[in-house]
Amino acid sequence: MSEKLIYENRLATPEDIISFHLEGNAQITFENGRMRLKNALDEALGQKANFVLWCDRDFPENLRICWDFWPVEEPGLCILFFCAKGRRGEDLFSPSLTPRAGEYESYHHGDINAYHISYFRRKWEEERSFHTCNLRKSYGFYLTAMGADPIPSVEDAKPPYHMEVVKNRNEIQFSINSLPVLHWRDEGCGPVLGGGKIGFRQMAPLCAEYSNLKVYQLEEP
Repeated sequence: MSEKLIYENRLATPEDIISFHLEGNAQITFENGRMRLKNALDEALGQKANFVLWCDRDFPENLRICWDFWPVEEPGLCILFFCAKGRRGEDLFSPSLTPRAGEYESYHHGDINAYHISYFRRKWEEERSFHTCNLRKSYGFYLTAMGADPIPSVEDAKPPYHMEVVKNRNEIQFSINSLPVLHWRDEGCGPVLGGGKIGFRQMAPLCAEYSNLKVYQLEEP
């Protein structure tokens, strides 16, 4: 299997995300030369305080997604959505879809299909006491794979952590700093999802930074 770089974004300045699409409310700053995300609404609002920041591009179904991650303040939780599209094949931003504003239910039981990996799961006590990364498939809320999260709490973290998702046909792999975290073959829960958009989600009050987003298309030799 060969690969070709099809998208690269340093996420270093406001201009780098000028065409990105924010759902919900977030503070987005770049004081360290990388994108810092934090909720703009009080976490007491629950799901209304969370948000998703989408890259505006559509990507192919077979791809490798890489980015660097810095946890800054916890608690909270991060998710990467990928292969996201309307349930009838619509563009993710089609006006025919019900508007989304960061509340989680609209992403797993709304108008869209997507795979989503949750990582740095530090929102609830049970997540902080036993660190895992979870892969889910939607429409629906199917927990399809789980793996141990090697990233420590913020006070012991030594970022950046290099995150990587590979989706090749019906196989999905996730690794952190080249350490395999989970591997799943999609053989149920409906058809295998094809191409679509990718997006970063955070749960309040987490603060985290991101940089060096790269997407590679996987190609048969």
